[in-house]
Amino acid sequence: MTPLRWLRSSIRRALLAVLIPGMLLVFSAELWLAWRTASDAADAAYDRSLLGAVKSIDSSISTASGGLGVELPYRMLEFFELTANGKVYYRVATEDGLVEIGSPGLPLPPESLKTGVPQFYDGAYFGEAVRVGSYARELSPPLAGAPGSQRVVIQVAETLEARNDFRQSLVLQSGARDFFLVVVASALFGLTIAWAMRPLARLRQDVESRSPQDLTPIASDDVPAELLPLVGAINHHVARNRAQSEQQRRFVDDASHQLRTPLTTLATQVAYALREDDPTALRTVMEDIRYQLDETIRQTNQMLAMAKADSAPPTPEALDAVVMAEGLMRRWWPVARQQGVDLGLHAPMARLPFHGESALLNEALSNLLHNAIHHGGKGGHVTLALASGGGHVRFSVTDGGPGMPLEELQRAGERFFRGSARQVPGSGLGLSIARSVALRHGGSLRVDTGPQGRGLVVVMDLSAGVEG
Repeated sequence: MTPLRWLRSSIRRALLAVLIPGMLLVFSAELWLAWRTASDAADAAYDRSLLGAVKSIDSSISTASGGLGVELPYRMLEFFELTANGKVYYRVATEDGLVEIGSPGLPLPPESLKTGVPQFYDGAYFGEAVRVGSYARELSPPLAGAPGSQRVVIQVAETLEARNDFRQSLVLQSGARDFFLVVVASALFGLTIAWAMRPLARLRQDVESRSPQDLTPIASDDVPAELLPLVGAINHHVARNRAQSEQQRRFVDDASHQLRTPLTTLATQVAYALREDDPTALRTVMEDIRYQLDETIRQTNQMLAMAKADSAPPTPEALDAVVMAEGLMRRWWPVARQQGVDLGLHAPMARLPFHGESALLNEALSNLLHNAIHHGGKGGHVTLALASGGGHVRFSVTDGGPGMPLEELQRAGERFFRGSARQVPGSGLGLSIARSVALRHGGSLRVDTGPQGRGLVVVMDLSAGVEG
């Protein structure tokens, strides 16, 4: 498993993998800032001491004798040296360097000194790192023989032991504090993540503890807002499974409802045939058995088609409605001739391309033609017509049979519903299959009274996948 997949496999690991390095990065930045802050604080504190030493020396400078005189405050320098915990150097000189008292060679300021403005900087004195404070002021009066105004430069330098110790102490204190905060924050993050993941654990337990038959939606009352989309998706999946289970249960109920009686009839007819000795009577029974078998097979095929129309995933393909209609005519013309029905096709176009599922459409239209031929009566007319327009393709089957009362037309298409005037055996699934197929293709099924108030016209209007 790659590191990225290993992280993605656990939300807890992913969060900790982001938070802990982030906190360590912040900790490193905080250490750097602490070092800078400690350095600035040490320089500010010790530079004030340097300035105090410079001012003390400045107050001891005298030019009354015509030369440069300095009465060094040794006690102050000794105290400053003890405070600095290192070596202290000083230098008092005229700006031109002709007169110089103290330690020669102290590092000169990197920038020109402004009168009365001290300047602090780092340097090296005999290979030793020092911090230097420099200060310049006008000599009053100037030294004897000076052509004009003259400035004196006062420098005091100290080694960095005390500063470094002070800086290191501040950084260690800050680092210890920040490390403690990182540890505490990491522990809090871990506890918070564990606490925040508890709803997921409860959700997992709720799903795992359910029986396979429990397809009720998961309650979302106590679910955090972040988990509501997940719970919604699970409930949507549960609803689809519940609908599929309901379809399967309905199919089993339909099959048991529709096949129990034909199979019982077949068993009775076979038992009667086994007892029959008269060849003529036996032939009659066998013809009845064959007819019953044909009806049972047709009902089984209808129920399988209904189950597929309800649950199978769509698999549309490029079709031609005219070619499909001509194939149906060739298939059903012998049946219509045997029943004494005039079967015709009305297709004013040469081609009518569209997208659909060939097997389901053929089954649906075959059911419509079967109903029309068998219920239209001998000598009747049945017409399969094609039309198109507005991105739709339309199949209609018209017969001249007895039709249906107006109050029953609204129920046409319900499963197992058969009109009260029907005398021909049937399952009541033909129109229901056609309606399901039409809905599956994004269309609709409409049943109306036929022309001149006689017979029925069934229109299957398809709008999905039409190629114009």
